[in-house]
Amino acid sequence: MPNNKTVVSQEQIAHQYEYMQFIARMNEDKAQVRGQRPKAFTQTFGCQQNEADTQRIAGMLDEMGYEKTDRTEDADVIVINTCAVRAHAESRALGNVGALSHLKKARPEVTICLCGCMVQQEHMPDKIKKSYPQVDLVFGTHALWRFPELLYRRLTGDKRVFDISGDAAGYIAEGLPVLRDGGTKAWLSIMYGCNNFCTYCIVPYVRGRERSRAPEEIVHELEQLVADGYKDITLLGQNVNSYGKDLDEQIDFSDLLMRLNEVPGDFLLRFMTSHPKDASHKLFDTMATCDKVAKQLHLPFQSGSDTVLKRMNRGYTAEHYRELIAYARSKMPDISLSSDIIVGFPGETEEDFEKTRTLVAEVGFDMLYTFLYSKRSGTPAAEMPDDTTHAVKQARFERLLKTQDETVQARQDAYQGKRLRVLVDGMSKGTEYPLTARTEGGLLVCCAGDDLKIGEFADVEIEKTSLRCLFGRSV
Repeated sequence: MPNNKTVVSQEQIAHQYEYMQFIARMNEDKAQVRGQRPKAFTQTFGCQQNEADTQRIAGMLDEMGYEKTDRTEDADVIVINTCAVRAHAESRALGNVGALSHLKKARPEVTICLCGCMVQQEHMPDKIKKSYPQVDLVFGTHALWRFPELLYRRLTGDKRVFDISGDAAGYIAEGLPVLRDGGTKAWLSIMYGCNNFCTYCIVPYVRGRERSRAPEEIVHELEQLVADGYKDITLLGQNVNSYGKDLDEQIDFSDLLMRLNEVPGDFLLRFMTSHPKDASHKLFDTMATCDKVAKQLHLPFQSGSDTVLKRMNRGYTAEHYRELIAYARSKMPDISLSSDIIVGFPGETEEDFEKTRTLVAEVGFDMLYTFLYSKRSGTPAAEMPDDTTHAVKQARFERLLKTQDETVQARQDAYQGKRLRVLVDGMSKGTEYPLTARTEGGLLVCCAGDDLKIGEFADVEIEKTSLRCLFGRSV
């Protein structure tokens, strides 16, 4: 069923380009006086979707005539894109903003901007107004597409600009410029928002409801990425398995993968994140069939205890998760698996934790992202009783890491002597294996070989293994 999302009209997008042109002309005048273009600094906290959002912000800044810099002290505009998923990311972002107070005193003309999920929380604008006077512009996730207009207002007289407006349904805005870093990898957003309302998660409140981009827009962007030389492309969504539910066209995520797999070129498609309640046999059948879809699956299970999963509002059981993994492996025996786990969710008992640890040992993940529960104001879990001490949670966390490390080492050792196809993507810190690469399953390989070139696929034979990396030589 289509939802009430707002599709930003091309007339509205054109209006934002007008603001970009206004600022570009202002920056041309500044460049004439200074002898160089004004500079912009961006920093991103949080997930890959935030990184993709920052690339759109960078694209708009480039259109406005700003040159990119990696030094805040050289910047005329500073944009910090924030995360609200965990308290640590929030405190780091605010710490970095606090440190900019000295820069603002020395150079009052610098424009400091805060955006993203953290500022979309209802309580945050007042906190920033009172405690961070150096911040000039604050805009939430729903106002990102209006960044040029908001920046123009600040540059032309408004003392401080705050905009966390937008309804819960959220927006789809096509046609904004993007500035990527180059190289071999690229993010490609296929949808935004989330409808799941896991009790620990703030995302649906700050990013809005699920809304899918039109398939033709996604296909067009993929074609452009391939033409630009990107070869490792990750499709992004809070829950990609929900793709298409809000579109008039009858299309789901598996159908989209099939369509994208038909785009000409030599590239790999990955995707994240999948939700177990919506993952299907059709998805795994499609992955097995599509030659350009990496045999890699990130499927967060969060807890191995059905009691905890129910309190989390995850919508599946541990047994259902096991069945999904078994079917995926039956179709793709060499599939690489990763997952997310929360340790110390309110009310988690020792028995609950042991069920999680057992599931980790049974499945044998190639990679695991493990987090201690982080209380998020405004979520149901924040009001749940929690009498387990931090020390107990930390001890469980370390035991889980030990179990996972043992599993990973065994899986890494199994690659000894194998020949793998990799995409060479950068330089390593070592001299014996000077290049880095990724397998189809996303595993890191440090490699060597005179015929290896960054940005190209190659075959390597694994000579050594370690917990975090494989070492190979071209064959």
